Amino acid sequence: MADFSQYGGPSTEWLEVEKTLPALTFDLSTPVKTLQQTVNGTREEASAKIMETLNPKVHILNHTIPTRDGSSIEARSYRPVTKKASEKLPVYLYFHGGGFVFGTLSGEDAASAATAIATDIVVLNVNYRHTPEHTFPTAWYDSQDSFAWLHDHITELGGDPEKVLVGGVSAGGQLTASLVLEKHIGKALQGYPDIAGQILIIPCVASPATYDETVGKKLAPAKGSYVENKNAPILPEKTVQFFVDLLKAGPVDPHDTKMNVINATPDQIRGLPPTVFGIAGLDPLRDEGLLYAQLLAENGVPTNVRLFKGVPHGHRRFGPALKASKDWDECVVQGIQWALEKPKASGKFEVQVKGPY
Repeated sequence: MADFSQYGGPSTEWLEVEKTLPALTFDLSTPVKTLQQTVNGTREEASAKIMETLNPKVHILNHTIPTRDGSSIEARSYRPVTKKASEKLPVYLYFHGGGFVFGTLSGEDAASAATAIATDIVVLNVNYRHTPEHTFPTAWYDSQDSFAWLHDHITELGGDPEKVLVGGVSAGGQLTASLVLEKHIGKALQGYPDIAGQILIIPCVASPATYDETVGKKLAPAKGSYVENKNAPILPEKTVQFFVDLLKAGPVDPHDTKMNVINATPDQIRGLPPTVFGIAGLDPLRDEGLLYAQLLAENGVPTNVRLFKGVPHGHRRFGPALKASKDWDECVVQGIQWALEKPKASGKFEVQVKGPY
């Protein structure tokens, strides 16, 4: 049975940051819409400040993507100004994090623009629909519809259809992992080119409703990250449950390819594209990410796994206050570049530990 507890525990640097926080997680007693507005507003303000420097370096376009239910979602593309409009660039389809509750286009401007500039690619930032209005599986279908739209408009984006990568953070990582798996096994998006790579940053790949059946049985007793990090900062167990309850997914099948990618079979995951993992040590989602990385690595999928030791889920929001923020950014940028190089699988599960900081 797996034991990843050596990756746990807070770093000295994190503990210093933690002292400055008014609270270790969201105030879950706040009405959802009020909480949503507050969090989104904070994210947008921080992003706008960074964009004062990045705006001159990217061409930004807004897009409207029709969805299968007759509605639409908004997206935004970022293309480095150093690249000629006639040049076909790789495209990174990006899904933000936020527990399926939080997230806006503007709140992800800085992350999207910075990635485009650092990698010389086009980034398509998609604002899939959120709870509480839009429950499971709306966001999953939105992610698939955005992938189809990207390919249908690849010329408009100046993109190379053979070099489309998909990635996301947290909830966005779950959307990514599901999209890539369902396309690979023929459950969705047939007729479109193969995906060049996937970038999974602090991803959720297992439903808490069936956790004991999909993840817990693979871990040493009382050693799992949900036990160790039950009261972790940023994403304690109670906050995970808050997000899950709003999804209203109902009974979850342990083999559901949207909620439980972790339970994919070896036959299903063989042949998946190069996959990058960025995983936080002080995160209840740590072990499911590592187990999924191990499954892929040992079944012939090229993997690049980085473990940010000593910091919690979503630590990137603290920017320069944490050295781990630089490692997070490098994980995304270097991971995209690595995937585009079409790396060969090693067959070995190897973890690059970053920190403790």
